[in-house]
Amino acid sequence: MNIQGEAHWSAVVLGGGDPGDPFAAAHGVKVKPLIPVAGLTMAERVLRALRGSGQVARVAYVGPTTPALDPWIDERVTDHGTLLSNLEAGVEALRAAGLQPGERVLVVTADIPLLSAEQVRDVLRAAPDAALVYPVVRREACEAAFPGVKRTYARLKDGVFTGGNLFLLDPALIGQFLPRLREVLAARKAPLRLAALIGPGILLRLITGRLSVAALEAKVSALLGVTARALVTPHAAVGTDVDKDSDLELVARHLTGAASDPAQPPA
Repeated sequence: MNIQGEAHWSAVVLGGGDPGDPFAAAHGVKVKPLIPVAGLTMAERVLRALRGSGQVARVAYVGPTTPALDPWIDERVTDHGTLLSNLEAGVEALRAAGLQPGERVLVVTADIPLLSAEQVRDVLRAAPDAALVYPVVRREACEAAFPGVKRTYARLKDGVFTGGNLFLLDPALIGQFLPRLREVLAARKAPLRLAALIGPGILLRLITGRLSVAALEAKVSALLGVTARALVTPHAAVGTDVDKDSDLELVARHLTGAASDPAQPPA
């Protein structure tokens, strides 16, 4: 596919899930990203944001698809059952399709339907040059954008943050940091567990609010053996995933009456 403009990123969209997920089953779909909200599935909203950004030239989608999703996807990948296995499979599909040497990959979960094309552009353009970049959002940004939103937060010296549901990585280094990344990602929504992985000193400084973003970056880089950087983004949608009906209701309220997405499926 040829995308006009400055598209130069490849993306892995993680659209898998537990086939026994009661949330998905209650909405009559196989996996959570296929739940519709305000007329489109969550997965399609994420794909539209990526394509509409003008920055993403190729998409590997991991998980079940529908005819509505297929035009937005280049590489379809079977759900391998776990987040990290799906990440590996998605990156491998991009490699097989011609991923360029030195090209970093954007990884996005398919359950952040408030994500917009403009926000994708902003995150990609602001991302530092590092092997692993993890966007974080300040609590005040989340609560200002979406009053009543429920998130897990970590109090750092620089402020109170929640983690994003997308990140950037250098696929050439995935084998180097994947074993420890597996542990870190498993703890990404549990700040204390994450800090315990990094060390008791970090845990104490986190509890007391004396841990800075820079110090956390340094410890994560040492833990993974690659350069890792946090990206503080003002875009609350990056950190607003949908796990339950109250989340879905919040998203529906904010999407109702919003301007339609001008993105069109790639030719």
